Amino acid sequence: MEIPYLIKFDSIGNDSIGFLGVAENNVNVPFDVKRIFWTYQTPNGIERGRHAHIKTKQVLICLQGNIRITTIQPDGSKKAFLLTAPNTGLYLPPTSWHTMIYQDNAIQLVLASELYDPNDYIRDFDTFIKINND
Repeated sequence: MEIPYLIKFDSIGNDSIGFLGVAENNVNVPFDVKRIFWTYQTPNGIERGRHAHIKTKQVLICLQGNIRITTIQPDGSKKAFLLTAPNTGLYLPPTSWHTMIYQDNAIQLVLASELYDPNDYIRDFDTFIKINND
């Protein structure tokens, strides 16, 4: 079973000119990226996510502000992560239930291994538990 983990991206540059972050397929992103999306102007304290994917892998990156992410694995294990810098991403494997809470005008960038498919989502927690215990 894969578990979520943090990825450090190189910060190329310096304080006088700024920084460049780089994400590359199968180098520091553990899959080929097929979809990129972002969230912005999310009110402080709002909770989003509350789902898992059947086959989609994701890397979540907080470009601004901070995002607290809680994950639950099929075996019931929980982990919490705090993304506060654009040079750190969180890898989410398939079947990883996740919720995100946004603070400080957070902007989130998501790299996904699959194109959008509504049938890839598990949006009910009881269904998530049942699917993974059958």
